[in-house]
Amino acid sequence: MADADTAFRLVIADDHPLFRGALREAVLGQFPKAEIAEVGTFDDLHALLEREADFDLILLDLTMPGARGFSGLIYLRAQYAGVPVVVVSGNDEPAVIRRCLDLGASGFIPKTMGTAAMRDAVAVVLAGGTSAPSDIDMAARQDSETDTIISRLSTLTPQQVRVLMMLAEGRLNKQIAYELSVSEATVKAHVSAILQKLGVESRTQAVIAVSKVDAGLWSANQA
Repeated sequence: MADADTAFRLVIADDHPLFRGALREAVLGQFPKAEIAEVGTFDDLHALLEREADFDLILLDLTMPGARGFSGLIYLRAQYAGVPVVVVSGNDEPAVIRRCLDLGASGFIPKTMGTAAMRDAVAVVLAGGTSAPSDIDMAARQDSETDTIISRLSTLTPQQVRVLMMLAEGRLNKQIAYELSVSEATVKAHVSAILQKLGVESRTQAVIAVSKVDAGLWSANQA
């Protein structure tokens, strides 16, 4: 287990202040010297990590402003591969948990999990391990089409993942170029590369492919 006296640096990314507070207290109960940053949107998380990426762990809510489904997790694993990510979600369906781990998460904490169990899960990951609810059958696989899409998503560069996230939000090339401070020609080049890597022929097909990874796993009241 991780040393309780170590001054770990963590980020809690969740748009619910009350839950951020509860998770902070859970972590500090196990690691009182931990330094914890809190953000409520994915854009704020992105800005924080651009300034300083030397964190030991990111605790990530899957559904917050700026991220949809697994897009935030995919981006973090591409851009900050050296920082472990533990997904924290109100959706604890086995398929969601397995997919998070398939996409590179180091752990999964259901929001219904007790404080002591949350502390143990965080400690396992900080010690270099992987943590998931013990009653989940991790051997069960996704359908082959989804496995293929996940495999192809892992070949995208961080900037390509960011562009794909914006495509999924319905943004135009001009808007994406402005957000990323690049030229429209650069965005078009990224889009072409994305289509090639995903094995699709249009922006719409790319968005549909990504949506299949999320398909059937989310409802309006899950976070």
